[in-house]
Amino acid sequence: MTSRRVKVAIIAGEPSGDRLGADLIAAMKMQAGDRSIDLVGIGGEEMQGEGLVSLFDYSELSIVGVSAVVAKLPKLLWRIRQAADAIVEAKPDVLIIIDSPDFTHRVARRVKARLPDLPVIDYVCPTVWAWKPERAPAMRGYVDHVLSVFPFEPQVVAALGGPPTTYVGHRLVFDMGLLSARAEQLDRRRKQQLTGLCMLLPGSRKSELTRLLPVFAEAAAELSALRPGVRFVLPTIARHQAFVAEQVATWPVKVEVVVGEGAKWGAFAQSDAALAASGTVLLELALAGVPCVSAYKLDPLAKLLISKITGWSAALPNLIADYPVIREFFNDQARGNRLARETLRLMDHTIERKAMLEGFDTVRKAMSVTRTPGEHAAEIVLRFIDRPNVNGDLPAIAH
Repeated sequence: MTSRRVKVAIIAGEPSGDRLGADLIAAMKMQAGDRSIDLVGIGGEEMQGEGLVSLFDYSELSIVGVSAVVAKLPKLLWRIRQAADAIVEAKPDVLIIIDSPDFTHRVARRVKARLPDLPVIDYVCPTVWAWKPERAPAMRGYVDHVLSVFPFEPQVVAALGGPPTTYVGHRLVFDMGLLSARAEQLDRRRKQQLTGLCMLLPGSRKSELTRLLPVFAEAAAELSALRPGVRFVLPTIARHQAFVAEQVATWPVKVEVVVGEGAKWGAFAQSDAALAASGTVLLELALAGVPCVSAYKLDPLAKLLISKITGWSAALPNLIADYPVIREFFNDQARGNRLARETLRLMDHTIERKAMLEGFDTVRKAMSVTRTPGEHAAEIVLRFIDRPNVNGDLPAIAH
């Protein structure tokens, strides 16, 4: 007897989504029993390693900032039509969209209009808690279930009238490099040991680096004046190494630029505190137990839309803990002397440092899960695929 073939349409638009997609596909294969998983969609190297033949190079979809979306809109619209047509033609058993909502949600709307009975699963909730909350109820028209990676999201989406949402966990909770860094931080925390090392994390995109490196230079110089002997380390990625090294070479203080995951987590393990761009890195710092200050400068067009932002904080640890654990400085507030003084307060055994570390403990407990996000997500996706086997009723979703 031949095994049943299950066709899964899946779309990811950036490296983080590619990793989530690959983990999900691998877990689905493990849980599918005698069923074979056929894939159609868009993804990067990791999803392709699980058997996906991407419709086109997904790097075209890696867009950040309002200005970038506007500039790439014509090509984006063409790719949306191309992706939707291919998925409809494939007649999959389920469509999974992962992050990159400017692209994936537009594809999902087109597909759902033509295949109304197709289950659509959104893996990674759009930031409706920070921007355009009206997206939550709108999603009910084309998304059947949301798989969220932050524990506060199911309650927020429900309050906004969005689709059913399940917290499946975040991959950082299981990251071995992060866990190793956290273990070393905990050991030094128990021993009350400090290293005098300050980590600088000015972003992972060229636009972020261009906006933040000058103010980080001012902060590092001021911090060095306030604390002679302080050392600096700046983890970056290979494609930005030359640019970052060229920039910091002109700074009045010495900065060690390191590249690679191992070097990054080594810096996390050894640093007393960090000055970081707003973003996922703040969650990495919180889970690793590295006290930090957040700084960010918006692109010019985003500044015009700042009044539309509805979230009370842009720092994920603050939202997860539900109180301001990390201090944030945006745009004109992000001045070198101010950032230096805030960072210095966290480099000693101060009340501020102790309070932040306790806040990070709250974040870690809130995010704790017993199985990987991929495993939990795969279970839910397979329940939707099996929906016809339960007399047409919606599958029971474990919360």
